[in-house]
Amino acid sequence: MKKIALSGIVFLLIIISACGSDTPTVPNCDFTSIDDSTPVKGYSLFEKLPGIWNGPVGSSTPIGSFPEWIVDFRPISSSHVSAKNELDRLNDIFMSFFIVKHDCESKIAFRNGGGFSGAVRNSYMLLDSVFENASVSYYRFSDPISGGDRVYSDVILKQDSLIIEVYTNKFGTLQSPVSHMKWTAKLLDKTSAQESINYFSFPKKSLAKDFTSTFDGLTDAVFYAAAQDPFPEEDQPYLGKSNVNITIANPAFVDPSKKVLLVITTQKLFNGVSFNVGNLKYRSRYVLLDAASTLSFPFNYMHPGEYYVNALYDANGDLNFSSGDYINSPFDKAFQLLPEDEVDVSLTINLEIP
Repeated sequence: MKKIALSGIVFLLIIISACGSDTPTVPNCDFTSIDDSTPVKGYSLFEKLPGIWNGPVGSSTPIGSFPEWIVDFRPISSSHVSAKNELDRLNDIFMSFFIVKHDCESKIAFRNGGGFSGAVRNSYMLLDSVFENASVSYYRFSDPISGGDRVYSDVILKQDSLIIEVYTNKFGTLQSPVSHMKWTAKLLDKTSAQESINYFSFPKKSLAKDFTSTFDGLTDAVFYAAAQDPFPEEDQPYLGKSNVNITIANPAFVDPSKKVLLVITTQKLFNGVSFNVGNLKYRSRYVLLDAASTLSFPFNYMHPGEYYVNALYDANGDLNFSSGDYINSPFDKAFQLLPEDEVDVSLTINLEIP
């Protein structure tokens, strides 16, 4: 009996010793910076996003669907890429991806939001799933509080194509999330982003924001005012502002029911007097405005760089450079925007397109 008891004690000690060797490591929550050796899930996303992307949007939102949406993604820090777009004076969107500290880890965050019919809404999602191989890369972002059961976004890249689809349960009114918006785009240009890529030696592993306690006490990561937003647009680094002022001298009568299309490109749209339709791929920002004899529009949070601006009085309503429309002359008004700078650009619509 003593031998059996002794062997039982030895066996128990072995078990206790083995269990002790598997004691989990306590995560380091005290870090304030990261470096190249720090694991960041999905980090290669940063190498694939910069560029001008263009494609149709299918949406169940009040804005609806539209055949073309152009997004100019560029780095705005060593670990942060963003793009802003306007549809008109009431509807715009600002998207950005950046590295944050959250739950004692370094993660990629997706900020998605803007103005919708004049109301502000910005949401934050954190990367929770990744799949990458030679032909496709998949990244899933979900709400850091309520998780993917409330809202999540799929980001899928294949060579020169990009799909971003957002799913939501419509604030708990549905049992499971349904598609909210799907954008299917093609990469049209990567050269426009190269200056900022070189400037920041992008990408590099660094923390853009500490989200350690940002979402404590909240039910979801959606914000409806800049005062509550943990990373509002005005805090985004490096970006500038261009104010475009337009005078319509021709036609003599400006019909207020017509639209003015304001287009900013990174390459000229005209070779002399010839319109170069192929250079429409270099569109970076654009907006549709109600016609008036004088107009102005501020392009906020704009990437620094060299640009050309053209304005079109759309007489026939096809939203294209067509015969009978009116355009500024001289064409391709050039300007340069420096980091965190503000510029004013003026042009006159005075020439009827033959």
